[in-house]
Amino acid sequence: MADRKSVLVLGGGVGGVVAAHHLRRYLPRDRRIVLIDRERQHLFQPSLLWLMVGQREPEQIRRPLDGLQRKGIEVVNGEIEQIDPAERAVRVSGRELKADALVIALGADLAPGQISGLEQAGHNLYTLQGATALRDALRQFSGGRVVLLTAASAYKCPAAPYEAAMLIEGAFRRHGVRDRAQIDFYAAEPGPMGVAGPQVSAAVRQMVEQRGIRYHPEPQVQSVDSTARRLSFTNGTEAECDLLVYVPPHRAPSVVRQSGLVGESGWVSVDRHTLETRFPFVYAVGDVTAIPLKLGKPLPKAGVFASNQAEVVARNLARAWVGRGVSARFEGHGSCFIEAGGGKAGFGSGNFYAEPTPQIKLHAPSRWWHLGKVLFEKRWLRRWF
Repeated sequence: MADRKSVLVLGGGVGGVVAAHHLRRYLPRDRRIVLIDRERQHLFQPSLLWLMVGQREPEQIRRPLDGLQRKGIEVVNGEIEQIDPAERAVRVSGRELKADALVIALGADLAPGQISGLEQAGHNLYTLQGATALRDALRQFSGGRVVLLTAASAYKCPAAPYEAAMLIEGAFRRHGVRDRAQIDFYAAEPGPMGVAGPQVSAAVRQMVEQRGIRYHPEPQVQSVDSTARRLSFTNGTEAECDLLVYVPPHRAPSVVRQSGLVGESGWVSVDRHTLETRFPFVYAVGDVTAIPLKLGKPLPKAGVFASNQAEVVARNLARAWVGRGVSARFEGHGSCFIEAGGGKAGFGSGNFYAEPTPQIKLHAPSRWWHLGKVLFEKRWLRRWF
């Protein structure tokens, strides 16, 4: 690869796929774009919520990464074993690849093992295996206590566990077991989606509680007894359940932690507007990064930000290498749908870089916003694959 300009894109999630597409679009055909991922298929993770309640099948929300080959993007399937940002080199399943630029979009590793007993006791909402097993458990559920748990205060897709609670409540209504189910949400944070501001947080909490879901803010889970199905929290309280749904702790992938790219936050530090790291022509986008905001919290980890950041990186690389287009800046704008059950969804959007606090507007749940989320899913899978 040393004989001509090339880019290695590490990761086949939202940020990686979008970065590879835009790089291919903005750079001449003689520049190589290589996407590397250990998985052979891209999973559209927002739709795990619908799979969880039986409204999607796995094959409906996955696409083969090899399909990017026909778009002029090379795809390498393998385990990324080492990243050398100074040399812009990676080792993939024993093979060394070097490039003129790296785009690191490896996301966040899920680490349920950090909480004793958690993995054995419940269903991981953020994996295909976990969501599929949860779907089967919900189909067999005839009554009892359901606990939804966020094991740490920082996690990707901040709306997702709240959407899950409301979708599960709606599924129980459809199946005629709602009157036999108690649903409790234990959140390791003061309120839902706190970085979006107190008004949005209060509105989302109201959406949850008006469906009869009990909300318990701030308890930090310490351990889970998978046999007794008992959760113990650091404040000395305990809770029992018949069905546990959890969002595990997150951390940067080990190969990233070992690369010298990670700062004090435990994540990759980048320029908040250009996504550049301290190494020339090495960028990081999406969940693997930590971008501090004025209010003291980091920018949420969400696909919309990864997508927007990926386009900024592609535009700026094209300008630097071939003089095309104008320089681009990521300005912190984002949006998300919030599934509320019953065929309705809310919609929030705004500027997370606004100071002193993010300026976010939340639209009340309606069937139109739910339809908007359905159309977004279809458009995403059709556009990028």
